[in-house]
Amino acid sequence: MTGVVESVNVGTTRPVPWGSLKRSAIDKRPVEGPVRVATLGLEPDEIADLGNHGGVDQAVYAFAAEDLEVWAAELGRPIPPGGFGENLTTRGIDLNEARIGERWQIGTAVLEVATVRIPCSVFAGFIDQPRWVRRFTEAGRPGAYLRVVREGVIESGDAVQIVEERAHHVTIGLTFRALTTERSLLPRLLEEPRVAEEARKRAERYGARKP
Repeated sequence: MTGVVESVNVGTTRPVPWGSLKRSAIDKRPVEGPVRVATLGLEPDEIADLGNHGGVDQAVYAFAAEDLEVWAAELGRPIPPGGFGENLTTRGIDLNEARIGERWQIGTAVLEVATVRIPCSVFAGFIDQPRWVRRFTEAGRPGAYLRVVREGVIESGDAVQIVEERAHHVTIGLTFRALTTERSLLPRLLEEPRVAEEARKRAERYGARKP
């Protein structure tokens, strides 16, 4: 699987009417030229809600241009790169089939697929569509959160190349279903030691409750 970064997107924290914090950096906009990727994400990017977003396991958020186009058709309006709050708008990659723990080379950085995006009230407010959290969840195309294995520099037009595959089928799609609509899948997440810490804890708690 080889794709390309169609756009690199960053945002600044601004007041918003949604959520408990009333501020967010979900509004990401494309930037030109090289962007440094550090352990906690793109260096020009900001994260307002550090309690629920960001950190090592959610350093960089990728969403497919193809999925943005599907949503644009459904919503009847264009969705620009960064329009779902993603840092990387990709093309040519089926993110839903990406396996947790696989590693991608982008520019001089190496990123690792870690977990999925769970929709929240701020996302719903930003998109401004009825029943958005439910609709996004039912669609099952959540995008991928990536951790940074090797810091580096990326820019739009860079190839996305898998440099390490994983020998399991714990995909982004399966992980999303496990964490949202099909809790019986949670034990599957423990097949991959690189799964995000929060997802691992939820899988372990689920297993501990089973008779």
